[in-house]
Amino acid sequence: MKKFLVLALCSASLSMYAQHGLEKDIAAIESKVIEWRHDIHQNPELSNREFKTAEKIAEHLKSLGIEVQTGVAHTGVVGILKGNKPGKVVALRADIDALPVTERNDLPFKSEVKSDYLGQEVGVMHACGHDTHIAILMGTAEILAKNKDKIRGTVKFIFQPAEEGAPPGEEGGAALMVKEGVLDNPKVDAIYGLHIGSYLPVGQIAYKPRGAMAAAQRFVVNIKGKQTHGSQPWGGIDPIYVAAKIIDGFQSIISREMELTKEAAVITVGKITGGVRNNIIPESAELVGTIRTLDYDMQEKLNARMKEMAADIAKAYRAEATVDIAKGTLITYNDPALTEASLGSLKEVAGEENVHLVNATTGAEDFSFYQKEVPGFFFILGGKNPNAGPDEHYPHHTPDFKIDDSGMLLGVKAMTNIALDFLDRSK
Repeated sequence: MKKFLVLALCSASLSMYAQHGLEKDIAAIESKVIEWRHDIHQNPELSNREFKTAEKIAEHLKSLGIEVQTGVAHTGVVGILKGNKPGKVVALRADIDALPVTERNDLPFKSEVKSDYLGQEVGVMHACGHDTHIAILMGTAEILAKNKDKIRGTVKFIFQPAEEGAPPGEEGGAALMVKEGVLDNPKVDAIYGLHIGSYLPVGQIAYKPRGAMAAAQRFVVNIKGKQTHGSQPWGGIDPIYVAAKIIDGFQSIISREMELTKEAAVITVGKITGGVRNNIIPESAELVGTIRTLDYDMQEKLNARMKEMAADIAKAYRAEATVDIAKGTLITYNDPALTEASLGSLKEVAGEENVHLVNATTGAEDFSFYQKEVPGFFFILGGKNPNAGPDEHYPHHTPDFKIDDSGMLLGVKAMTNIALDFLDRSK
């Protein structure tokens, strides 16, 4: 009897998409979504500078009769769509910024855009797939606006700038969106988001309840030595040599002090600065890097040990070192109950065999700031060419990053279905 009841409940949850009757509308919008994505990809903009992107989004939402707010967290756009029936409020989020990466792909819609980034001229590219996120949510908004009679409550569309991080000295991203009240007026009951994956085949969806993506922190190590001639190192204190020892020491924290069977943790030094000439040992050196953790207790211990170890190593070589660690993003935490309740929606549009439970990743997402305030669910959408081999993909944030257009229609189906099903469940 229990087994029969479970099967009946699953069958009921998996049938909702067919009941919404949106198949024809969604199939008809695919070419539009692809066209939007190509245009956005060809015209990328850096964090907090997404002016034209925001204008394109706002114009589209207004054309659908959706209430629009602009200038949220600098360049963010928020659309509010009230259904014909009363109910709760569900939010759908897409990030809209690009990266300072010069594209190497040979695509007809390749980005040739250049911009200023920290005083340097750089290429600009949607090297993390945010162009697909925008197009998917624009498509979702159009489908739902045409079917207000099926909406039991309100849908809030959040097009968020600066997910990749605001420029130095500026606020931005999800944290600023929350600070400016994006989850209020009307108050959001739950929020959903997706991320395209260049490594996951088109047609597949990956998810993980609870901690799904890591908290990310930026750290800076300042090392003070004593300048001397390069031919006489005994006359000074070499901060570059000390920097090498500190980098090595940091890796021992991961390999020998973190309980890695519990959760993963990463310390990466991405930038080393020191010196101006080949035959001068400089006065100082600087290390800049990232910390990734999936457990807050581990994060606290790791932060403390980095500060302690850097100071002690520097002292051993007669130098001084300080470590500054920024707060960064939080752990992307998928509410277990919301995740479980939403799986039927995803399985209905993708097929049960194409929805996979996966391990956590050490990538980070500022979607986590919304999840701190309201229950949220963030999942991965396949974007890899289905005919490509297992190793034929390029990582995110690289010049060769590529997404197959055929993966985006499933994103529209998933976001549309997941929103309507949430509102139906909450009546």
